[in-house]
Amino acid sequence: MRLDLNSFIDPGLLRHVEEARSANAARGTRRGPSGPDELRDLRAAIRPSGKSVPIEFGDRRAHVRIFRPQGPPHGVYLHFPGGGFYLGATPQDDERDQRLADALGIVVVAVDYRLAPEHPWPAAPDDAETAARWLIEHSHEQFGTTNLALGGFSAGATLAMTTLLRLRDHPFTGAVLQFGTYDLSGLTPAGRLIADEYFIKAYAGGADRTVPDVSPVFGDLRGLPPLLVVVGALDVLLEDNLALAARVVASGGAVDLRIYPESQHGFTNRDTKIARQARDDVERWLTERLESRRDQHEVAT
Repeated sequence: MRLDLNSFIDPGLLRHVEEARSANAARGTRRGPSGPDELRDLRAAIRPSGKSVPIEFGDRRAHVRIFRPQGPPHGVYLHFPGGGFYLGATPQDDERDQRLADALGIVVVAVDYRLAPEHPWPAAPDDAETAARWLIEHSHEQFGTTNLALGGFSAGATLAMTTLLRLRDHPFTGAVLQFGTYDLSGLTPAGRLIADEYFIKAYAGGADRTVPDVSPVFGDLRGLPPLLVVVGALDVLLEDNLALAARVVASGGAVDLRIYPESQHGFTNRDTKIARQARDDVERWLTERLESRRDQHEVAT
């Protein structure tokens, strides 16, 4: 068997490479904040959502933002925004979540987890788990459906994975992982590429960074729902995503790995044909997973 990156790239996307390359050149190279002062300035430039509502499970409390479709929903998508564990949701997240809710006819529940460095690990995965358990217990009374999927964007994809590892009895029909980071220890070849990033120090602090709750690639990856892994060919996290996908497959899981040419970290937020195709791919995959679970429920009843 011979595999290369082209095995995971839709050949139809290659005609859009020049457009993506031009967009990358115009955008230039961008990095996250290198310390608390830059982070403070970045946060000040982003208007908070203001739509957060409190939820509780047991003695834990968290906050979520809820986006509903026009009609009765046929599923719920639990979404973890990105932002390096230290930035949180933006107005663009709100627009994207409402668009997804309208396009698929589902409720999107976005988790406003606590942010580093003020609240380092395990605050964010604790909030993620609290929201997931609240949704599992209350989805029918709140939204009229128990058809659930989850996923995340960048750091949110990491939290989607830690949530699944904490909830071994999860009912989720699938998980969408968009260019997450899965080794924060810097001990794997993939992890070494980001080992000096400020977000890791802010989030993980002095924790053992090889524990799966910090670095999911080190976890027991059996029993996961089907995964859609979306990542750009130019993303510094490409190798990390390949490593996670390989480990899940080796553990008996199902992974739909999709690599997008000439695409950098966070590319699905951009206005290029490749980015639009990736967003369409996510919507189709989610629809198939939620419809599959709904069909199984109808047969069972």
